[in-house]
Amino acid sequence: MLEHFDRVLKHKHALIFAGGIATAVIGKKVLESDAVKDACTKGMASVMSMKKDAEEYFQDMKDNAEDIVVDASEISKKEIYPEDEEKEDKE
Repeated sequence: MLEHFDRVLKHKHALIFAGGIATAVIGKKVLESDAVKDACTKGMASVMSMKKDAEEYFQDMKDNAEDIVVDASEISKKEIYPEDEEKEDKE
């Protein structure tokens, strides 16, 4: 038995090649299984849901930032042109 083991160890490249083929065959079977397909589908659905939530959150941030810019420009406009306020108060 030890002789067979020594003979096999002499052909390491053949063992690596055979191991690669076995890994490919087993990997293909695993990837084609229904459990893996279901897990991938659920994973993709959760990623798409997270993307949608992130886009909505980003849009809210963008809207808030635009409101802040509009408010800031109104305040700075009042500071630059105070006489316009006086004319409005008289009318």
